[in-house]
Amino acid sequence: MPRPKSKKELLELSNSNYKKLIDVVDLLSEKETYSDFPPGTMNRNIRDVLAHLHHWHLMFLDWYSVGMKNEIPVMPAKGFSWKETPALNKIIWEKYNSVDYKKVRKMFDKSFSDIQTIINQHTEKELFEKKRYKWTGTTSLGQYLVSATSSHYDWALSLIKKSKKIQDW
Repeated sequence: MPRPKSKKELLELSNSNYKKLIDVVDLLSEKETYSDFPPGTMNRNIRDVLAHLHHWHLMFLDWYSVGMKNEIPVMPAKGFSWKETPALNKIIWEKYNSVDYKKVRKMFDKSFSDIQTIINQHTEKELFEKKRYKWTGTTSLGQYLVSATSSHYDWALSLIKKSKKIQDW
């Protein structure tokens, strides 16, 4: 499905991609859930992937909270430019590296729900009108939400499937 351009499409794709991701994760054996991926990826296992998604949800929620007060949030995070997201992602990985998988899973599910609440409380125009909010610049709130949800879940699913295929779990 192409990038969502309506509230309905955004809700459908964010929910369906989340469900696809969770379905794959839930079908993994305990060994697969806790095994490391092949060398070459920063996110080394399922916990790392879900923690990464969770933290990007939290960053979006922070941007949203600040931005909706008509202030300009620091994006992507304090001390980082968009070109420095690999370094930011490494810090995110380090932050959750010792957190238990089950706790990360609950945090991810909760932050997903929080994002869905935001989508649901906005009209289509509020979500997809470009330049509507000062903090989103020339893009729309909806495009930020696509990046924080469905597109990011596609990345996660692809990484998990590729790792699973290489590892031949």
